[in-house]
Amino acid sequence: MKKIVLAYSGGLDTTFCALHLSRDLGYEVHAVIVNTGGFSEEELKAIETRANGLGVASFHILDVVETYYEEVIKYLVFGNVLKNQTYPLSVSAERILQAKSLAEYAKSIGAKAVAHGSTGAGNDQVRFDMIFQTIVPDIEIITPIRDLKLSRQEEIEYLKKHGVAMNFEKAAYSINKGIWGTSVGGKETLTSSDYLPEEAWPTQVTEHDPKELTLTFVQGELIAVNGKKFESPTAAIQEVQAQAAPYGIGRDIHVGDTIIGIKGRVGFEAAAPLIIIKGHQLLEKHTLTKWQLFWKNQLAEFYGNHLHEGHYLDPVMRNLEAFLADTQTFVNGDVRVMLHPYRFTLLGITSENDLMSNKFGSYGEMNKGYTAEDVKGFTRILGNQTSIFHKVNNSDEAN
Repeated sequence: MKKIVLAYSGGLDTTFCALHLSRDLGYEVHAVIVNTGGFSEEELKAIETRANGLGVASFHILDVVETYYEEVIKYLVFGNVLKNQTYPLSVSAERILQAKSLAEYAKSIGAKAVAHGSTGAGNDQVRFDMIFQTIVPDIEIITPIRDLKLSRQEEIEYLKKHGVAMNFEKAAYSINKGIWGTSVGGKETLTSSDYLPEEAWPTQVTEHDPKELTLTFVQGELIAVNGKKFESPTAAIQEVQAQAAPYGIGRDIHVGDTIIGIKGRVGFEAAAPLIIIKGHQLLEKHTLTKWQLFWKNQLAEFYGNHLHEGHYLDPVMRNLEAFLADTQTFVNGDVRVMLHPYRFTLLGITSENDLMSNKFGSYGEMNKGYTAEDVKGFTRILGNQTSIFHKVNNSDEAN
């Protein structure tokens, strides 16, 4: 029997795929779940039990949380990446790393095919296929739900026919949880006008009194929260999430352009990503030069868009990561953040690398680095070409 690696989550689609691939297509199915920080131990145990009940040849958990941070999340922080100035790429970034990990696993066990449960309607099908065709170009990609154009009801009838017992009730909201945020989809996100109700959000609001957090960054990476140092930035991210999520912080709905050319809406809950990105961005405003900030903004926006659309393996991404990492040398210091229900306030920063230093003057009051005559000469030179243009062309604006 030919080996096939199935991206398995334990939901309806991948349960169908596991059974169809083995019973109907004759594959030796190796079910793999890629954990990017969204599963508890209990959930992983339940998913493993369900997979084994389907008769898969093996079930394997790839814990890639640290890899996810080192290869993807770190650069999203360095670039302060928010898609359309709103969305921290919670799902799209996760899918890239999941696909890459699955492809590498398929190669390691000598699989002849890989499969995923994507339909033909979303972005994930493109992300998975692009990664697979690059890393394992000789391996067949099989997508039963997409290829057979199956409805949810047809999947349910097939599974019932083969004696699969599971909860076939469709949840009111689809939830996808990872360390870099949780997506929420439901009937409201299929409209252009409706907002998600309170009960749709995975984390309910239980904190109401304001609370201050201090985030400590070293070379752009979060290493401590409220003075407590963590062995890994992933642990620091989880600490911020634990502190801020009960305030209902980080909830929003992203409206964007899909890879396949249609617009879509998705709700998300991302307290830690938004606080960390905005805190990091404030620290950069104090520690980087004007032109460092300018070029970071341009290149980081491209980086986020390219990642979102599945082009993670394009070599230009490694070039951009090198640039982003190089800008972080002096992004060091503490950022104070005040948490409130449904919002947060950036209070200020403390940094030895703060370029807003009174050693060189106070904005709007005094300077210590130049004279009034220096400014007059500088201004004349700075505007010289504009002045010449208007004089040569007899512009009315110059008269």
